[in-house]
Order: sequence, then C-alpha cells, then structure tokens
Amino acid sequence: MEGTIKGFIKYLSFERNVSPYTLKNYLSDLKQFGEFLGKVLKKDSLSVEDIHKIDHITIRAFLSNLCDRGISKSSLARKISALRTFFNYLCRDSGMMSNPGKMVSTPKKDRKLPRFLSVDEMDRLLKSPAGTDALSVRDKAILETFYSSGLRIGEIVAINIEDINFTERLIRVKGKGRKERIVPVGSKAVEAIKEYLKASSETRDAESHNSGPPLFLNKNGKRITTRSVHRIVEKYKKLSGLWDMTPHSIRHSFATHLLDGGADLRSVQEMLGHASLSTTQRYTHVSMDKLIEIYDKSHPRGKKTRGG
Repeated sequence: MEGTIKGFIKYLSFERNVSPYTLKNYLSDLKQFGEFLGKVLKKDSLSVEDIHKIDHITIRAFLSNLCDRGISKSSLARKISALRTFFNYLCRDSGMMSNPGKMVSTPKKDRKLPRFLSVDEMDRLLKSPAGTDALSVRDKAILETFYSSGLRIGEIVAINIEDINFTERLIRVKGKGRKERIVPVGSKAVEAIKEYLKASSETRDAESHNSGPPLFLNKNGKRITTRSVHRIVEKYKKLSGLWDMTPHSIRHSFATHLLDGGADLRSVQEMLGHASLSTTQRYTHVSMDKLIEIYDKSHPRGKKTRGG
C-alpha cells in the first residue's frame, strides 16, 4: 500500500501537475479514508487487494460518517475528487477493474456570495502597514499586490522578481495546474514592490535561490510561505478593525470592484485565472446589489414603486 501511495504522489506531481496545496489535501483525504477502512476491516495496515475490493457502498459509508461529523459540502466534494483520482490511477497502473468513485455523486455546493470589502475598507487595510522597516514595507507590498492583481495566496508567494515587468506593469503567474497567465498590476503596487526591493536588498545579496529570486521573503531571507501571508493578513485586518475577512476576501474585492467599475466578465475571468466563466459569474450577484442601489436612487420607478 505504501508503494501505491508513492506512485500516486508521482502521478499527481508529474503527470497531473497539481499544485502543492492540492497534493497536500489529496494525501490528507486518502489518509482519512485509509483510517476509516482500517476501522471497518479491523486491520492496522491495508494491502493492495483490500483497496481493489472497495466499492461505491464503502465510499458512501465513509462520506456518511463524515456528514455525521458535520463536514461541509465543499470538503465532501474535494474528498470525492481525491478518491476518484486515486482509483483512476489504480485502474490505469495497478489493474483495478473499475473506479468505484464514479458511482458516487458529488453533493451540490451551497452557493454563498463571496465576502468582499468596500473600497473604503480596502483603503484602510492597505494603509495599515505604516512602518518603515523592511518587514512592514514587505507587508504593504504584499497587500498592494494582492488587491491590485487579484492573485490567489499561493500565486503571491510563488512570484519571482523576474516574473514582473515593471515598465508594462505586468506579472507572469503560474496558477492552478501550472497554467501560466499574464496579469496587470496597479501603479501603487509596483511602487510598493520597488520600495520593498530596496529595503530587502541586503538580505537578497546574502541568499541564493535555485528556483529563481523570490519576490517576497521571510525574515530569514527565504521565500515566504502561505501560512506567513495568512498571519500577515490576520495582523493587519485586526489593526484595521476588519474582523470578517480572509486573504481570499481581497481577491473577491478585486473582482467585485472591477465589475462595479464597468469591467466585462470575460476580462475579469482572465485576470482571476478561472477556467470556467460560471465561476466568475458569482461576482455578478454581488455587483447586482450595487446596480439595484443605483437604480433605486436614480430611476423614476425605483424603490418607491418596487413591487407595487
């Protein structure tokens, strides 16, 4: 079983080109599934033969167990995806006859409107790193880049200096599935990045990087991690008095503010790196509130006559 998992890891990494984040989650999901099977079969370790005997009923029992523990629909959907991918790999490389995961339907996700900040709230957040030391300057550059480009947190930490075209104000980004795209970045973000490069020049001179010079560094001169960026956003949201937000809220704000400003949906889709336009269309529901507000204030048959 251990060898099968190692082969699956290589398959995910080199053939599927999944992100490190997806790889980590899939392995965690498989471990959880393995622990469930161990309890059901009353075995400390599972053989390949045990895995080949799994059917859709076993998978449904696993999911039912998770539902009883209050797991969200989105997490259930990811676990089903992980199992389908794993069994698909076994069908291809280990002689498994069929993929039992294909007989398990994915639960429909609850359509939640993305949490976003108003323009004034975002302005407060961007102004919160007020220090002049290298780390404060870095934090400001991270927040400005986040909002100015709408990148995912994993894309932010992966930026190398060579990925930035300072003249054209563009960033080359490797997104999900290592798909590359070019994203425009605002002038304030570019200026913040330039200030940070000056402030961190001594640390950069002392460090070599095999994968290219990373843009954002931790205090030890190494590439910053997603966990560190989470802590940075957490720090400044508290300083700004913005409790109900996450790093992803900045990405949502970027998209919503663009649409409110008149950007077309296709352009926003390209900048966000969404494979499907339907994913981007979630933001139109948010922007519709703004549209209705404008209508109610300005149209003769607005709020006073609505519904009557």
